[in-house]
Amino acid sequence: MLVYTPHINNRIRYVMDFAGTQISGQPFAVTDDINGFINFSGPKINYSNEPGATSEYWIKPHPLLTETGTHTQSITVFETNGTKAFFKTEGSFLFDVFAATFYLLSRYEEYLPHRKDLYSRYAHENSLAFREKFLAVPLVNQWLLLFRDSLQSKFPSLPIRERKFSFLPTYDIDEAFSYKYKGWFRTAGAIVKAILNGSLDKVTERRKVLNGGLQDPYDSYEWMDALHEQHQLHPRYFFLVAQQTGKYDRNILPCKAAFKSIVRQHAGKYDIGIHPSWQSGDKPELIKEEMGVLENLTSTKIISSRQHFIRLTLPQTFRYLLEAGIKEDFSMGYGSINGFRASVASPFYWYDLEREEKTELLLYPFCYMDANSFFEQKYSVQQALDEMRQYYKAVKDVDGLLITLWHNTFLGTDSLFKGWRETYEQFIREAAI
Repeated sequence: MLVYTPHINNRIRYVMDFAGTQISGQPFAVTDDINGFINFSGPKINYSNEPGATSEYWIKPHPLLTETGTHTQSITVFETNGTKAFFKTEGSFLFDVFAATFYLLSRYEEYLPHRKDLYSRYAHENSLAFREKFLAVPLVNQWLLLFRDSLQSKFPSLPIRERKFSFLPTYDIDEAFSYKYKGWFRTAGAIVKAILNGSLDKVTERRKVLNGGLQDPYDSYEWMDALHEQHQLHPRYFFLVAQQTGKYDRNILPCKAAFKSIVRQHAGKYDIGIHPSWQSGDKPELIKEEMGVLENLTSTKIISSRQHFIRLTLPQTFRYLLEAGIKEDFSMGYGSINGFRASVASPFYWYDLEREEKTELLLYPFCYMDANSFFEQKYSVQQALDEMRQYYKAVKDVDGLLITLWHNTFLGTDSLFKGWRETYEQFIREAAI
């Protein structure tokens, strides 16, 4: 596919790379040579203000891709072909699929003035997807399937990429144990707090665990291993290895023998990534230090990450990760609600809007997190299962990549999360078919 545009820049190259790869398996070629475009005999898209020959596919561009910087955009969402769209235009397609895709993938709206949430993150209520009620939809994937079909009706010989649905379960290990290996000071404090709250059953449970008479409620690792083996799954684990505990960094210290053992066991079976501590959000130099700790434990190069609490600020967070040597990040989702933050169910490279450049950081978007269902959305186990099924169907319908995020804490035996282990197991039985 050859695309003509009179103004080639990084935004246009970026979106033509993504759209082309998704549709045909390779980037769309781009030219600003009108004569060469006219004489080209293969499939071609005229991405300019004026239509040309009938042999071309014409899309009149929205100005977004030729602008620089970020500005408040006037966006009107409308219905077309059973889905939602914006940036309506003239030509062979009803809207500028390139500009709209770029707007969502680049997270353009997160660079604009916005309200922060309780954790000083971009509040999901700001997003177009939430306001216009398409947060639960991989809209970009839907658009590109419609666009592919439209192109193929014009150019039957257009090569089409074979796509296949895939499922990737991922886990954040940010509190490896509930009671064990916490040290006397934290243990004593927790006991006093439980007594003051009248939770004497927790004091009894803690004593049994520490005396070896009961398994730690968060120790779900063998159960998870058996589930993966049964269904031939290849998950990813992200470990928090903060060298100091804090309000939001509650894991046992990485110097503990038990923690070292867990990390090494998982590194021998699965792909491992860093779960940068909350502290690293204020001191980005800690990211590299924590990666070094995890690399020493696993004897492997760490290149993937997911932000703890999904503490993510654009563009700073992704720049820090790149500087530390991270190549893949799994933080593209919300820590306050489930859904598709970038409206896509496919990996994509991060575009730095301030620097106007495509980066080498490959983003893997997740759409479901257990903690969102439980703490934020207040779902029952049945509602959570229904929600996971909804995302499974949405991603499968577009032959995308479904990424879920769970914690060992939900999959253990803690009474707070009663029924969640069984719910997850039921979903895995359905999703891994």
